[in-house]
Amino acid sequence: MPCDPGLLEGVPLFERLDEDDRRILADAIDLRPLAAGATLFRTGDAGDSLYVVHGGQIELFIRDTAGQKIVLTIVDHGEVFGELSMLDQGARTATAIALSDAELLELDRDDLLLVFRKSPEAALGMLAAMGHMTRKADALLRTRVSRNANEEVESESTFGERVADKVAAFGGSWAFIFTFSAFMIVWMGLNVLVAAVKWDEYPFILLNLILSSIAALQAPVIMMSQNRQAAKDRLRSDIEYEVNVKAELEIAHLHEKTDQIHAQMHEHFAALKKQLDALRPSR
Repeated sequence: MPCDPGLLEGVPLFERLDEDDRRILADAIDLRPLAAGATLFRTGDAGDSLYVVHGGQIELFIRDTAGQKIVLTIVDHGEVFGELSMLDQGARTATAIALSDAELLELDRDDLLLVFRKSPEAALGMLAAMGHMTRKADALLRTRVSRNANEEVESESTFGERVADKVAAFGGSWAFIFTFSAFMIVWMGLNVLVAAVKWDEYPFILLNLILSSIAALQAPVIMMSQNRQAAKDRLRSDIEYEVNVKAELEIAHLHEKTDQIHAQMHEHFAALKKQLDALRPSR
């Protein structure tokens, strides 16, 4: 039903319209009441209208492949939603449910064109609302379960931490053992067998100093790498926990679907039984 022109006052989308324009637009806009808990539209429904909340609150949410509910936003007084499907004439990308008794101003494509002709600045407000929703969706995507612990740790690592990992990796390899063994054999062999180059005679005090210095530096570097590995393990545990929760939600969602199918089949069989009873001749 058409709405009262006074309802358009105080709504950001219509704030630049004069009284006559609001009166003309009010004749075209429909006022749609929605009871608490009622569903306005579902994901996949055809969308040919957008809505402005005049009273109450509307929750927009989606469900992921595991059936987990992801709340996109809570739409409050004066805010616009449902504009994406109306603009591209595609299916609804979310489900809208009233959190409380609500009143919505429903605009179709012609109504919106009338608003934009009267107030081009209103288009910027709608674009801002769409940008806000896009930012929230990006933030949600960044925090979803499907994450790689190695990539997350690497993305936050400093240059020193990456160097520590490489040093620890080399220090724990056969290449380090063979290389350093060859270095010590050459060092001791030259100082023992070649009389002209005895810069570090037995018991090789300089060599011991070098080995002690390397060990003293290598120990904290290895500890730094171990701390990084511990942080990676903690992150991996968190991700595994989230995956387990997601699997649990998926199982619950499958149970819910099974219960719905069972209820639908029961209703269908009950209807068939009534039809069969009606077709049977009375005795």
